[in-house]
Amino acid sequence: MSFLPPWAQELLPIVALLFVVVFLVRRVPHVDIGHTPEFRKRRFYNWFFVGLTYAFLYMGRYNLTVAKNALGTRISTDDFGHIFGIGTIVYGVSFLLNGPLTDRYGGRVTILVSAVGVACCNIAMGLVLKTGALPLVSAYTVLYAMNMYFQSFGAVSIVKVNAAWFHLRERGTFGGIFGILISLGIYFAFDWGRMIVEHAPVHWVFFVPATVLLVFFFLDYVMVRDTPGEAGLADFDTADASSGDDGPRLPVAEVAKRMLRDPVIVTIALVEFCSGYIRNAVMQFFPIFAKQTATSVYVYKHWGMLNCVAGITGGMVAGMISDRMFESRRGPVSAVLYGALIGGAAAMIATLTTPAIGWVVVVMSLCVIGVHGMLSGTASMDFGGKKNVGVAVGIIDGLVYLGTGTVSFILGKVLPEHGAAKIAANWKAWPIVILPATIVGFMLALRVWNAKPKRHAVAAH
Repeated sequence: MSFLPPWAQELLPIVALLFVVVFLVRRVPHVDIGHTPEFRKRRFYNWFFVGLTYAFLYMGRYNLTVAKNALGTRISTDDFGHIFGIGTIVYGVSFLLNGPLTDRYGGRVTILVSAVGVACCNIAMGLVLKTGALPLVSAYTVLYAMNMYFQSFGAVSIVKVNAAWFHLRERGTFGGIFGILISLGIYFAFDWGRMIVEHAPVHWVFFVPATVLLVFFFLDYVMVRDTPGEAGLADFDTADASSGDDGPRLPVAEVAKRMLRDPVIVTIALVEFCSGYIRNAVMQFFPIFAKQTATSVYVYKHWGMLNCVAGITGGMVAGMISDRMFESRRGPVSAVLYGALIGGAAAMIATLTTPAIGWVVVVMSLCVIGVHGMLSGTASMDFGGKKNVGVAVGIIDGLVYLGTGTVSFILGKVLPEHGAAKIAANWKAWPIVILPATIVGFMLALRVWNAKPKRHAVAAH
């Protein structure tokens, strides 16, 4: 493959994997919901454009990690933990507002708001870095928090849009799609971001995703619709928690109160707190660990690509198993993946000073992305229903990023700095901080093993 440019050589494994995924999905018997070929084609266009926008939002979110490594001592590990931690707390709390706004105005409007808002914040961060007009850490603390506010519309928007297009019995497959989109976003952020800083000034790691998001703003405006009816097709009963609920929209406070009284939604949200905690501890801090210690050089260099492969594999396998083996229940798959995460955290402790640590955390990324796709991407639709899914995602994904913020602050304080950070053995607090969350998440996932949404009334499809 030496005749290909370096960027194409890195992209080739992902393209090959995507072809394999498409082949497998086409070969596995589909759940027959009675959709016409015209419907399936239009639905593809709908989720494809909003989904790629969501993936590029990740590029405008995790580029902070790439910039931190490129800037060296200008942003310390403690500074990074502070900036990222505040941003993720803002992200989590923002769901209290943005979830209801998405239910009210629709996912199409809010994904447009998200794309423009994130683009503007990334342009501002790039300008601060280019001009040096403001103190870097202080400016990034504010701008990254603003960025994360607009980022918080992303997950709510994509789930809200697709809730009206996917039946309950086929949403496991969408959970796999959700995992693919997350995985592509991670690839864009880490590997494309790394190539940008290796071949251009660092501020371009913010300008490039901003430009792409502005392009997708216009594509979404043209292509995305909230419901099949708005696209000129027939709406249908999705058989979720909103099925048979034809009454007026309840006040946001009442919807939130009902969901917070639902033990299944609360348990899923707590599982996802653990998922966010683990995902950030692995995804954001492994590149910092590998850069400092020169451990697992291959995994570090291809971190985005390997996470993409792992996430696509985990998301698609988890989604198909959920729909076809567990009758569209999301708890069993999540519990199995959490069991693997416990083993992964233990393996991190054992392999911390060896090159194998990189492959261990890749497997952990596979598992945690699979859980996230099943719960935030799928169970939120099932138990929130297409009518109130914005509030459901707000509660569930909000807890994801509260977990992310929590571990950012903890690891920012306990991990080594400067010369001590160059010795892998000094990072032993890293896996020790992760292990308890894997155990708690597993125990909580077992509690929703048999959970399925209750319909308001039996409605014909």
